[in-house]
Formats: sequence, C-alpha cells, structure tokens
Amino acid sequence: MRTSTLLSLVASCPLIATVAVVATPPMTVIKPVTDVVQGETIIDDYRWLEALEADSPEVRAWTTAQNDRTQNVLDSLPCHSRLEQQLTPLMSIGSIGMPRREAGFAFWTERAGGQNQPVLFVGADTALGAHGGAAPVGPARSTKKELLNVNALDAKGLTSLDWWEPSHDGRLLAFGLSKSGSEMSVLQVLDIATGQWLADEIVGKISFAGWNADATAFLYTRLANPADPYSREICWHVLGRHARQDAVLFRQSEPSKVPGAALSRDGRWLLIQQSRGWQASDLFVGDLGEWVAAGMPQVGSKGGPPLTPIADGLDANFQPSAIVGDTLFMQTSLDAPKGALYSVDLTAPARATWKLIIPMRENEVLESVSYAGGVLVASYVRDVVTHMERFLPSGQSLGDIALPGLGSASAGSDETRTDGFLTYTSFNEPRSIYTIDFRTGVSALWARPEVPVDPSSVSVQQVFVVSKDGTKVPMFIVHKKGVKPTGSIPTLLYGYGGFNVNLDPYFDPTLFPWLDAGGIYAVANLRGGGEYGEGWHRDGMLDKKQNVFDDFYACAQWLTAQKYTDAAHLAIKGGSNGGLLTGVAVTQRPELFCAAISAVPLLDMVRFQNFLMAKFWVPEYGSSENATQYPFIRAYSPYHNVRTGTKYPAVLFTAGENDSRVHPLHARKMAARMQALASNDDATDPILLWVDREAGHGQGKPLANRIAEQADQWSFLMWQTGLCEK
Repeated sequence: MRTSTLLSLVASCPLIATVAVVATPPMTVIKPVTDVVQGETIIDDYRWLEALEADSPEVRAWTTAQNDRTQNVLDSLPCHSRLEQQLTPLMSIGSIGMPRREAGFAFWTERAGGQNQPVLFVGADTALGAHGGAAPVGPARSTKKELLNVNALDAKGLTSLDWWEPSHDGRLLAFGLSKSGSEMSVLQVLDIATGQWLADEIVGKISFAGWNADATAFLYTRLANPADPYSREICWHVLGRHARQDAVLFRQSEPSKVPGAALSRDGRWLLIQQSRGWQASDLFVGDLGEWVAAGMPQVGSKGGPPLTPIADGLDANFQPSAIVGDTLFMQTSLDAPKGALYSVDLTAPARATWKLIIPMRENEVLESVSYAGGVLVASYVRDVVTHMERFLPSGQSLGDIALPGLGSASAGSDETRTDGFLTYTSFNEPRSIYTIDFRTGVSALWARPEVPVDPSSVSVQQVFVVSKDGTKVPMFIVHKKGVKPTGSIPTLLYGYGGFNVNLDPYFDPTLFPWLDAGGIYAVANLRGGGEYGEGWHRDGMLDKKQNVFDDFYACAQWLTAQKYTDAAHLAIKGGSNGGLLTGVAVTQRPELFCAAISAVPLLDMVRFQNFLMAKFWVPEYGSSENATQYPFIRAYSPYHNVRTGTKYPAVLFTAGENDSRVHPLHARKMAARMQALASNDDATDPILLWVDREAGHGQGKPLANRIAEQADQWSFLMWQTGLCEK
C-alpha cells in the first residue's frame, strides 16, 4: 500500500456503502491569463499548472495534494487490495521476445515473472530449433548466456532497455538505455564475447539505424540538442572516436518533418525517410559505401554522400521494407491507399523505373513486408485481423501462412535465410512464438508463456456498428462464455482513433479480473486508425476529427441498444491520443457514460503545439495558430468545453511527470477545471488526478508500479460500474 497524507473523509457513495472517500479535491488557485486566439478572447484560469514540478514548488505541492486524495479514494475501495492480489500473478507472467540471428548466434530477451525489466541473452543459433511440445518451450537453457541485465544496473527497476542491435559479425551489440520512462535513450556498445562495455557513448534520444558490414561504424539518429525535440539529425559514428567527431549526414529542417534512416546490410546504401505527419513522407538514397571509400570527412562534417530523391513532395507514404543488393523493396500508399509494394533500382531510382510487385487489394490493407532469403512475407489486415501471404520477388504468390486463429501476427525474418519466426496473439490467445520456414510455410510452436487463467473461457465477437454518417465501424466484444445481454452489464469501451494506428486483437491478462467478475470489454476500431488504409486514417484527422468521436459514440449507443449495458454501467478508457478521445467524449456526450479514464492525454488543444514534441502532431490535428484550423480544434478541445454546472461521468486523469511526449499540464489543467465547474458529487463520482513522478508516457515502468497502476484503474472502473463489491 502506498503511503498518503490524511485528508477529510465523508460518508459512503451509493455503490459502495461501506467505504468512506475524500469529500472535496484540494483547493486550486485561480490565476487568470487572457489570450486572444484567432479573434476569440480566451481566459485560462490554470495556466500556472503548465509548469513542471522541478520548476515550481507550487505545482509540486498542488500535485502532491491531488495524488494524496486519489490514493485515499482508490486505496479505500474494497476491491482494491483484492485486485492487487489478482493482478500480481497475471502481470508476473514470464515472457520471451522474438529472437534475432547473426553470425551463428541468437539474441533474445526474457523476463522472469518477478523481474522489472527483460534480460537480453545470447546463445548458439542451434538452440533455436522448432521444439514444439507442451508450453512453455524456448531456447535450450544449456547454451544461453546472460548478455545484458538492466535489473542489475538499477534495483528500483527504473532503467529500461529501449532497443538493441547486434553487429552482422556477431562481435558487438549496440543498445539504448533510458530512465524513469523518459525515452531519452543513451547509446552504449558492448563486446559480446567479453561482456565489456566500450568507451563509445552517445546521448540525445538515440535511435539506431544500422551497422556497417565489418562492425567498425554505424548509422544513428540523435537530438543535436536534447532539450529541443525538433533538432534530430542523422549521424555516422566510427568506433573509438568521440561522438562530437561524428559526421552529420542530414538535419531536421522544420518541426513537422522528422528524419529517419536505414542502412543496407552491406553498408553501401543509405536511405533517409523524412516523415511529414503520419500520412506522407519523402525518401532519399545515398551511396554511403562510395562516400566512405572516398575518405569521408571524419570530424565535424556537415554533409554526407549526395542524396537522390526516390520520392519527394508526394502526398503519400513511402516505407523501406528491405534492401537486397541494389534493389529496394518499398511500400507506398501512392495511388494505393491500402498499400502496394514496388521494387526500386537504387542505382537509377527515378519513379519511371519502379516495378510494381504486389498491387493494392481492395479488401485488405498491406501492413508490412519483410524479406526472408528470396521470399517476401506480406502481412495484411482484413477487418482488423492479420492475414499473411508469401511471394517471390517477381510478385508470384507462394500461398498463405496458416495462423492459429483470428488475431494479430508478425514475422521475424533475416534476408540471408528462409527460416525465421512468427508471433501470434488474440484476446483469448497469449503471445506465442513459432519457428517457420517461409518458403514452405511450415511452422512449429517455439515459445508460449504459461498463464494462470483459462484463455479458452473467453468469447470474442466482432460486430460492425453504423456511425453517424453511415460508415461501418468494427468493434470487438470480449467476455466470459455464457454471458448474455441483460441491459446493465458493467462494460468498458476502449478506443484510440488516430495516427494510422491499428487496435489489433491482443492478449491482456489484466482483463481477467474484470471478465471473471462478469464484465464486458469492447474495443472500437475508429476512423483515424489504419485498419482500412490511408483513407480510413484521413477520415479521422484534421477537420474530420469529429468522425472519430462520432464513431465512438455510435459504438457506445450500439452496446446500449443491444441490451449489453446502459449509461449507468458503461465506462470508457483511452491513452495518449485515446486520452484525448475520452476527454472529448465526457465533455461532448457525458450522458452516455458513468466513468472514464483519460491516460497521459492531450486535452488543451488550443495550446498543445507549444509543448515538448507536439509540433510533430500538427499534421494530424492542425493548430490553433492556423486561422482555418482553429474553429474545428476549438470545437472539440476538451479543456475549453467544460461547462459550469454540468454533471459529468467520474473521471480518472493520469499523467507522467517525466513524459517526453505529452506534457502533464493537460491532465493537471483539465482536472482542476472539471473539479471547479462540474456538478459531480465528490463522494460518488469524483474527478481524480494521478501524476506518476517516476514515469513518462508509460514505457519502462517497473513491475510493482505497473501492478499498482492497474489495480488503481481497475478498482476505479469496478467501483463506478458496480463490480467493486462483487
């Protein structure tokens, strides 16, 4: 149990007759600031809550009071301690990551049940046979060696292994570490044979882009100024030299253009992708091998090899899938909103020379393509379910890959060999790993975790809901077998709806206490996501963002109309962009729901672009600085649409003090405004705020913190829907 200060308590709420909860939220000082935005005068009473705690003792004290109140409320619920006990074994399930192979070695991560963070292992490639048999299975324990254990570096579990990449010769490992969910990865290099860390260390939110062929240098991206999220640059590092000597090959030109890089396995071809939001990107190629051979500038270089555009300024996305010799296999939405694959000769990459390998299909979206020793492995999404098919580089189909059921799958391949790995999961199937020969399609179970629940007891149904404008929106409904509609079943509706992100079927063990208590879990696949391609995405962005919210309401109303639940038993949840979704939902349609969780959310959409990395998202949302975009942003901005005297659902807002993506100001200001203006009863349907001081956007949390977070959120939902005492 976390410690908390004593605050005043009052009598019980109707749903929990034996529990006393905090009566009123802490007093929040009003300090009005007046802005004129596109001709409209806006008074912001809580601008002072935009400061980080490190810069403001006043914000720190206010946040402490809010956290203490939230702890008192949630810890006093009768189901809270029970949920902690139930969730601990469910969240302590061990896991094994998909292996990578290089030079006769295999690399994979494992997390034992009680460990905070996964451990990286190395073993002989022969350890990765298709074991089959009873679960759990996995790498031969006699051959594996612990390579990197971040749990030994940080007893509190606040240091996370963000990424890792072995060199092609199996000698070295580049990896990134960050702390407290900051995602500010620091690059390190490790000698695999000795386990010793090299002197090479690079800071600046590093993303790794590829080793050269002989592991003497690598490509990476960094923030030139770690305090400036729009200062990303692509660099070339020679081992043994200080990072300040690294050649800078490409620099970010403006906030909404984000550069990324890839390197061919032989070290010759440099690809630079420049994203323009989530709906368009540019792609350039340079001959890095020729540049290196010519004696590249080694110190302080401000330019790499000359770049040739493959695609520049087009209203489509271009994604490198694989580089094989001088051939690039490239996915694109150009004239193909559901995706197509081309081959591009990198020695002559003009559009006129592209060859169409896999044309667009009308009934499914091409999500990804990988290359496995002469076989292209295409992963499609058909009505939010994965379908996988194999092709020759000529485009000839070799047939489907059989999957265990209707769920989500991904391939792990190596361009030098035809065998690899396949992961599969669904709402009623834990994430399992299979070995597979991609040429024949034959697979065998390699690893599956033991789970302390019966996944086969869960029923999964997909329905299609008609939205306000007639669009059909898919929704999954998950519950224990035998549950029948009664009109008042406690139900949680989850959504996201943005950035071309799919909400695929997945196994979440933390659902089982909810399902075992008789609850229903529903996942809405809203516009703004990528479930039906780029058109589906664009129908939920910018001036069409209201479609996302209307889709969500249609799903809520369908659940009610079909007698699954009613407004008194329907809760909603979303995080990040999904936190914006739930924030909009409670302000636009409060009568539809009894409770909401808005996690690490964007909520002040008039000012969002001014903080952290939010200018990256202007192509998705628009900006109040644009006169034509301001009206539709202002119309749904949750912070600006809280009404005095309105009865809102109970809300739990969460944030991470170390979040490098979404500033905690959004949750703070929204909680303060709703606490001041709503007509909610503080004892029965409160507006709560929890700011995690040891977390960021959600990544890298230690196990104990994750269990506490889930116990808080599920007890809040059970309390508000009437399941807490059952």
